[in-house]
Amino acid sequence: MHDVARLADVAVSTVSALINGAPKVSQARADRIRRAMRELNYHPDQVARSLKVGRTHTIGVVIPDITNVFYPSVFRGIEDAARAAGYGVLLCNSNESAEQEQSQLTMLFSRRVDGVLLACSSGSNANDPISDFRVPLVFVDRIPENASGGAVCADNVEAGRVATRHLIDLGHRRIALLAGDLSLSPHAERLEGFRQAMRHAGLSIRDEYLCAGSTQAEDSRRSAGHLLEIKAPPTAIIASNSKLLLGLLHATRERGISVPRELSILTFDEAEWSEYLDPPITAMVQPAYEIGRQAFEILKERILSGVAGGTYSVMRLPAELHVRGSTQKHRRP
Repeated sequence: MHDVARLADVAVSTVSALINGAPKVSQARADRIRRAMRELNYHPDQVARSLKVGRTHTIGVVIPDITNVFYPSVFRGIEDAARAAGYGVLLCNSNESAEQEQSQLTMLFSRRVDGVLLACSSGSNANDPISDFRVPLVFVDRIPENASGGAVCADNVEAGRVATRHLIDLGHRRIALLAGDLSLSPHAERLEGFRQAMRHAGLSIRDEYLCAGSTQAEDSRRSAGHLLEIKAPPTAIIASNSKLLLGLLHATRERGISVPRELSILTFDEAEWSEYLDPPITAMVQPAYEIGRQAFEILKERILSGVAGGTYSVMRLPAELHVRGSTQKHRRP
Protein backbone atom coordinates (compact mmCIF):
# COMPACT_ATOMS: atom_id res chain seq x y z
CA MET A 1 0.00 0.00 0.00
CA HIS A 2 2.94 2.32 0.70
CA ASP A 3 4.30 1.60 -2.80
CA VAL A 4 0.92 2.39 -4.35
CA ALA A 5 0.70 5.66 -2.39
CA ARG A 6 4.21 6.68 -3.47
CA LEU A 7 3.54 5.92 -7.16
CA ALA A 8 0.15 7.68 -7.11
CA ASP A 9 1.57 10.63 -5.16
CA VAL A 10 -1.05 10.41 -2.42
CA ALA A 11 -1.09 9.62 1.31
CA VAL A 12 -1.33 6.00 2.46
CA SER A 13 -4.57 6.93 4.23
CA THR A 14 -6.04 8.00 0.87
CA VAL A 15 -5.23 4.58 -0.65
CA SER A 16 -6.83 2.90 2.38
CA ALA A 17 -9.92 5.11 2.08
CA LEU A 18 -10.41 4.15 -1.57
CA ILE A 19 -9.95 0.42 -0.89
CA ASN A 20 -12.50 0.56 1.93
CA GLY A 21 -15.06 2.43 -0.18
CA ALA A 22 -14.88 5.82 1.50
CA PRO A 23 -16.67 8.44 -0.64
CA LYS A 24 -14.28 11.32 0.16
CA VAL A 25 -11.55 10.36 -2.38
CA SER A 26 -11.65 12.65 -5.42
CA GLN A 27 -12.04 11.15 -8.90
CA ALA A 28 -8.59 12.32 -10.01
CA ARG A 29 -6.87 10.74 -7.00
CA ALA A 30 -8.94 7.56 -7.33
CA ASP A 31 -7.87 7.21 -10.97
CA ARG A 32 -4.20 7.65 -10.04
CA ILE A 33 -4.48 5.08 -7.24
CA ARG A 34 -6.18 2.49 -9.47
CA ARG A 35 -3.57 3.05 -12.18
CA ALA A 36 -0.78 2.55 -9.64
CA MET A 37 -2.44 -0.60 -8.32
CA ARG A 38 -2.58 -2.04 -11.85
CA GLU A 39 1.05 -1.14 -12.59
CA LEU A 40 2.23 -2.72 -9.33
CA ASN A 41 -0.20 -5.67 -9.61
CA TYR A 42 -1.37 -4.82 -6.11
CA HIS A 43 -4.40 -6.60 -4.59
CA PRO A 44 -5.79 -5.62 -1.20
CA ASP A 45 -5.48 -8.23 1.56
CA GLN A 46 -9.10 -9.32 1.89
CA VAL A 47 -8.36 -11.52 4.91
CA ALA A 48 -6.90 -8.61 6.85
CA ARG A 49 -9.73 -6.36 5.70
CA SER A 50 -12.36 -8.92 6.79
CA LEU A 51 -10.84 -9.08 10.27
CA LYS A 52 -11.09 -5.31 10.49
CA VAL A 53 -14.67 -4.91 9.21
CA GLY A 54 -16.04 -8.22 10.56
CA ARG A 55 -17.21 -9.48 7.16
CA THR A 56 -15.54 -11.39 4.32
CA HIS A 57 -18.10 -10.49 1.62
CA THR A 58 -17.99 -14.18 0.72
CA ILE A 59 -20.79 -16.76 0.86
CA GLY A 60 -20.66 -20.53 0.64
CA VAL A 61 -22.89 -22.65 -1.60
CA VAL A 62 -23.26 -26.39 -1.02
CA ILE A 63 -25.07 -28.47 -3.64
CA PRO A 64 -25.64 -32.24 -3.56
CA ASP A 65 -24.77 -33.21 -7.14
CA ILE A 66 -22.89 -30.94 -9.52
CA THR A 67 -23.69 -33.31 -12.43
CA ASN A 68 -27.44 -32.74 -11.99
CA VAL A 69 -28.40 -30.25 -14.72
CA PHE A 70 -30.70 -28.34 -12.34
CA TYR A 71 -27.99 -27.08 -9.98
CA PRO A 72 -25.65 -25.27 -12.41
CA SER A 73 -28.59 -23.03 -13.39
CA VAL A 74 -29.36 -22.41 -9.71
CA PHE A 75 -25.71 -21.56 -9.07
CA ARG A 76 -25.62 -19.15 -12.01
CA GLY A 77 -28.53 -17.24 -10.47
CA ILE A 78 -26.72 -17.16 -7.12
CA GLU A 79 -23.39 -16.06 -8.57
CA ASP A 80 -24.86 -13.32 -10.77
CA ALA A 81 -26.76 -11.81 -7.85
CA ALA A 82 -23.77 -12.16 -5.51
CA ARG A 83 -21.38 -10.52 -7.96
CA ALA A 84 -23.75 -7.59 -8.44
CA ALA A 85 -23.80 -7.12 -4.65
CA GLY A 86 -20.02 -7.38 -4.30
CA TYR A 87 -19.85 -10.88 -2.83
CA GLY A 88 -17.58 -13.75 -3.79
CA VAL A 89 -18.88 -17.32 -3.85
CA LEU A 90 -17.29 -20.61 -2.74
CA LEU A 91 -18.98 -23.62 -4.38
CA CYS A 92 -18.92 -27.07 -2.72
CA ASN A 93 -20.33 -30.41 -3.90
CA SER A 94 -21.52 -32.81 -1.17
CA ASN A 95 -21.86 -35.73 -3.60
CA GLU A 96 -25.24 -36.69 -2.03
CA SER A 97 -23.42 -37.50 1.24
CA ALA A 98 -24.55 -36.09 4.60
CA GLU A 99 -21.03 -36.68 5.93
CA GLN A 100 -19.40 -34.73 3.08
CA GLU A 101 -22.02 -32.01 3.46
CA GLN A 102 -21.10 -31.61 7.13
CA SER A 103 -17.40 -31.48 6.24
CA GLN A 104 -18.03 -28.80 3.59
CA LEU A 105 -20.08 -26.71 6.03
CA THR A 106 -17.35 -26.92 8.67
CA MET A 107 -14.78 -25.79 6.10
CA LEU A 108 -16.95 -22.84 5.04
CA PHE A 109 -17.53 -21.76 8.65
CA SER A 110 -13.78 -21.94 9.34
CA ARG A 111 -13.23 -19.59 6.39
CA ARG A 112 -15.64 -17.16 8.03
CA VAL A 113 -18.11 -16.92 5.17
CA ASP A 114 -20.85 -14.38 5.82
CA GLY A 115 -23.61 -16.87 5.02
CA VAL A 116 -24.43 -20.21 3.40
CA LEU A 117 -26.87 -21.40 0.74
CA LEU A 118 -27.52 -25.12 1.07
CA ALA A 119 -29.28 -27.76 -1.02
CA CYS A 120 -29.34 -30.67 1.43
CA SER A 121 -28.21 -34.21 0.82
CA SER A 122 -30.33 -37.12 2.00
CA GLY A 123 -30.02 -37.55 5.77
CA SER A 124 -28.73 -34.00 6.27
CA ASN A 125 -28.53 -32.65 9.82
CA ALA A 126 -27.62 -29.19 8.57
CA ASN A 127 -29.64 -27.34 11.19
CA ASP A 128 -27.41 -28.51 14.04
CA PRO A 129 -24.18 -26.64 13.23
CA ILE A 130 -25.96 -23.48 12.17
CA SER A 131 -27.11 -22.71 15.70
CA ASP A 132 -23.55 -23.23 16.96
CA PHE A 133 -21.82 -21.00 14.41
CA ARG A 134 -24.61 -18.40 14.16
CA VAL A 135 -24.12 -18.05 10.42
CA PRO A 136 -27.14 -17.01 8.33
CA LEU A 137 -28.31 -19.90 6.16
CA VAL A 138 -30.94 -20.23 3.46
CA PHE A 139 -32.03 -23.59 2.08
CA VAL A 140 -32.29 -23.98 -1.70
CA ASP A 141 -34.56 -26.52 -3.45
CA ARG A 142 -34.25 -29.21 -0.77
CA ILE A 143 -35.62 -28.36 2.65
CA PRO A 144 -34.94 -30.62 5.66
CA GLU A 145 -37.48 -31.36 8.36
CA ASN A 146 -37.60 -28.82 11.19
CA ALA A 147 -35.73 -26.29 9.03
CA SER A 148 -35.11 -22.80 10.38
CA GLY A 149 -34.02 -19.59 8.71
CA GLY A 150 -35.42 -19.39 5.18
CA ALA A 151 -35.82 -21.40 1.99
CA VAL A 152 -36.50 -20.98 -1.74
CA CYS A 153 -37.81 -23.78 -3.94
CA ALA A 154 -40.29 -24.56 -6.69
CA ASP A 155 -43.92 -25.15 -5.82
CA ASN A 156 -43.43 -28.88 -6.19
CA VAL A 157 -46.88 -30.00 -5.04
CA GLU A 158 -48.56 -27.83 -7.66
CA ALA A 159 -45.99 -28.90 -10.27
CA GLY A 160 -46.79 -32.56 -9.51
CA ARG A 161 -50.51 -31.85 -9.92
CA VAL A 162 -50.05 -30.00 -13.22
CA ALA A 163 -47.81 -32.72 -14.66
CA THR A 164 -50.23 -35.49 -13.73
CA ARG A 165 -53.29 -33.56 -14.94
CA HIS A 166 -51.61 -33.10 -18.32
CA LEU A 167 -51.36 -36.87 -18.76
CA ILE A 168 -54.88 -37.47 -17.43
CA ASP A 169 -56.26 -34.90 -19.87
CA LEU A 170 -54.55 -36.83 -22.66
CA GLY A 171 -56.59 -39.89 -21.71
CA HIS A 172 -53.97 -41.79 -19.70
CA ARG A 173 -55.24 -43.80 -16.75
CA ARG A 174 -52.28 -46.06 -16.02
CA ILE A 175 -49.72 -43.46 -14.95
CA ALA A 176 -46.49 -44.36 -13.14
CA LEU A 177 -44.07 -42.16 -11.21
CA LEU A 178 -40.31 -42.60 -10.87
CA ALA A 179 -40.51 -40.70 -7.61
CA GLY A 180 -36.85 -40.41 -6.57
CA ASP A 181 -35.69 -40.22 -2.95
CA LEU A 182 -38.75 -39.48 -0.83
CA SER A 183 -36.62 -38.31 2.10
CA LEU A 184 -35.88 -35.23 -0.05
CA SER A 185 -38.59 -32.59 -0.03
CA PRO A 186 -38.91 -31.96 -3.82
CA HIS A 187 -39.57 -35.63 -4.59
CA ALA A 188 -41.94 -36.13 -1.64
CA GLU A 189 -43.90 -33.00 -2.64
CA ARG A 190 -44.14 -34.05 -6.30
CA LEU A 191 -45.51 -37.40 -5.17
CA GLU A 192 -48.13 -35.55 -3.10
CA GLY A 193 -49.13 -33.51 -6.15
CA PHE A 194 -49.34 -36.72 -8.20
CA ARG A 195 -51.62 -38.31 -5.57
CA GLN A 196 -53.87 -35.25 -5.42
CA ALA A 197 -54.34 -35.13 -9.19
CA MET A 198 -55.09 -38.85 -9.40
CA ARG A 199 -57.61 -38.67 -6.52
CA HIS A 200 -59.31 -35.64 -8.05
CA ALA A 201 -59.73 -37.57 -11.32
CA GLY A 202 -61.12 -40.59 -9.45
CA LEU A 203 -58.18 -42.77 -10.46
CA SER A 204 -56.56 -45.38 -8.23
CA ILE A 205 -52.80 -45.47 -7.76
CA ARG A 206 -51.34 -48.94 -8.14
CA ASP A 207 -48.48 -49.69 -5.77
CA GLU A 208 -46.34 -51.12 -8.56
CA TYR A 209 -46.61 -47.82 -10.45
CA LEU A 210 -44.72 -45.95 -7.71
CA CYS A 211 -40.93 -46.41 -7.80
CA ALA A 212 -38.95 -44.57 -5.12
CA GLY A 213 -35.54 -44.73 -3.46
CA SER A 214 -32.91 -43.15 -5.70
CA THR A 215 -32.22 -40.12 -7.87
CA GLN A 216 -29.60 -41.81 -10.09
CA ALA A 217 -29.93 -42.97 -13.70
CA GLU A 218 -28.87 -46.60 -13.25
CA ASP A 219 -31.44 -47.21 -10.51
CA SER A 220 -34.08 -45.55 -12.67
CA ARG A 221 -33.15 -47.81 -15.57
CA ARG A 222 -33.85 -50.90 -13.45
CA SER A 223 -37.10 -49.51 -12.00
CA ALA A 224 -38.36 -48.42 -15.42
CA GLY A 225 -37.46 -51.82 -16.87
CA HIS A 226 -39.62 -53.48 -14.22
CA LEU A 227 -42.52 -51.10 -14.95
CA LEU A 228 -42.37 -51.83 -18.66
CA GLU A 229 -42.43 -55.60 -18.17
CA ILE A 230 -45.36 -56.04 -15.75
CA LYS A 231 -48.61 -57.53 -17.04
CA ALA A 232 -50.42 -54.19 -17.34
CA PRO A 233 -47.61 -51.66 -17.93
CA PRO A 234 -48.26 -47.93 -17.57
CA THR A 235 -49.12 -45.92 -20.66
CA ALA A 236 -47.38 -42.83 -19.23
CA ILE A 237 -44.43 -42.35 -16.86
CA ILE A 238 -43.30 -39.24 -14.98
CA ALA A 239 -39.60 -38.95 -14.07
CA SER A 240 -38.98 -36.78 -11.00
CA ASN A 241 -35.65 -35.40 -12.27
CA SER A 242 -33.41 -35.45 -15.35
CA LYS A 243 -31.23 -38.33 -14.16
CA LEU A 244 -34.29 -40.50 -13.63
CA LEU A 245 -35.33 -39.51 -17.15
CA LEU A 246 -32.03 -40.79 -18.57
CA GLY A 247 -32.56 -44.18 -16.95
CA LEU A 248 -36.13 -44.31 -18.25
CA LEU A 249 -35.05 -43.47 -21.81
CA HIS A 250 -32.38 -46.16 -21.63
CA ALA A 251 -34.98 -48.73 -20.56
CA THR A 252 -37.34 -47.82 -23.41
CA ARG A 253 -34.54 -48.03 -25.97
CA GLU A 254 -33.45 -51.43 -24.70
CA ARG A 255 -36.98 -52.75 -25.22
CA GLY A 256 -37.70 -51.01 -28.51
CA ILE A 257 -40.62 -49.05 -27.04
CA SER A 258 -41.78 -46.13 -29.17
CA VAL A 259 -42.20 -42.78 -27.42
CA PRO A 260 -44.88 -41.40 -27.45
CA ARG A 261 -46.81 -43.94 -29.59
CA GLU A 262 -46.54 -46.71 -26.99
CA LEU A 263 -45.51 -44.68 -23.93
CA SER A 264 -45.81 -41.01 -23.00
CA ILE A 265 -42.96 -39.55 -20.95
CA LEU A 266 -42.82 -36.39 -18.83
CA THR A 267 -39.92 -35.16 -16.71
CA PHE A 268 -39.00 -32.55 -14.13
CA ASP A 269 -35.80 -30.47 -14.39
CA GLU A 270 -35.28 -29.65 -18.03
CA ALA A 271 -31.82 -30.33 -19.46
CA GLU A 272 -30.71 -28.31 -22.47
CA TRP A 273 -30.42 -31.50 -24.49
CA SER A 274 -33.94 -32.80 -23.70
CA GLU A 275 -35.45 -30.35 -26.19
CA TYR A 276 -33.32 -31.82 -29.00
CA LEU A 277 -34.11 -35.49 -28.43
CA ASP A 278 -36.38 -37.37 -30.81
CA PRO A 279 -39.03 -36.80 -29.68
CA PRO A 280 -38.37 -33.68 -27.57
CA ILE A 281 -39.29 -34.29 -23.93
CA THR A 282 -42.31 -32.70 -22.24
CA ALA A 283 -41.08 -31.14 -18.99
CA MET A 284 -42.13 -29.34 -15.84
CA VAL A 285 -39.50 -26.59 -15.92
CA GLN A 286 -38.46 -25.12 -12.59
CA PRO A 287 -37.28 -21.49 -12.49
CA ALA A 288 -33.79 -22.62 -11.47
CA TYR A 289 -32.01 -19.33 -12.14
CA GLU A 290 -34.65 -17.34 -10.25
CA ILE A 291 -34.53 -19.80 -7.33
CA GLY A 292 -30.80 -19.12 -7.03
CA ARG A 293 -31.17 -15.36 -7.38
CA GLN A 294 -33.96 -15.09 -4.82
CA ALA A 295 -32.10 -17.35 -2.38
CA PHE A 296 -29.09 -15.03 -2.45
CA GLU A 297 -31.27 -11.94 -1.94
CA ILE A 298 -32.84 -13.50 1.16
CA LEU A 299 -29.41 -14.53 2.44
CA LYS A 300 -27.98 -11.05 1.83
CA GLU A 301 -30.86 -9.49 3.78
CA ARG A 302 -30.14 -11.81 6.72
CA ILE A 303 -26.40 -11.05 6.55
CA LEU A 304 -26.93 -7.30 6.56
CA SER A 305 -29.48 -7.46 9.37
CA GLY A 306 -27.29 -9.79 11.42
CA VAL A 307 -30.01 -12.45 11.62
CA ALA A 308 -28.79 -16.04 11.61
CA GLY A 309 -32.06 -17.74 12.54
CA GLY A 310 -35.25 -15.79 12.89
CA THR A 311 -38.70 -16.44 11.47
CA TYR A 312 -38.76 -19.38 9.09
CA SER A 313 -40.41 -18.83 5.72
CA VAL A 314 -40.44 -20.63 2.37
CA MET A 315 -40.63 -18.88 -0.99
CA ARG A 316 -42.23 -21.25 -3.52
CA LEU A 317 -41.89 -20.28 -7.19
CA PRO A 318 -44.17 -21.71 -9.90
CA ALA A 319 -42.89 -24.24 -12.43
CA GLU A 320 -44.03 -24.20 -16.07
CA LEU A 321 -45.26 -27.09 -18.19
CA HIS A 322 -43.47 -27.20 -21.56
CA VAL A 323 -45.45 -29.58 -23.76
CA ARG A 324 -43.40 -31.28 -26.46
CA GLY A 325 -43.48 -34.45 -28.51
CA SER A 326 -42.97 -37.09 -25.81
CA THR A 327 -46.60 -36.94 -24.61
CA GLN A 328 -49.67 -37.55 -26.74
CA LYS A 329 -53.30 -38.70 -26.45
CA HIS A 330 -53.62 -42.28 -25.31
CA ARG A 331 -55.11 -44.53 -27.97
CA ARG A 332 -56.92 -47.33 -26.21
CA PRO A 333 -56.65 -50.72 -27.98
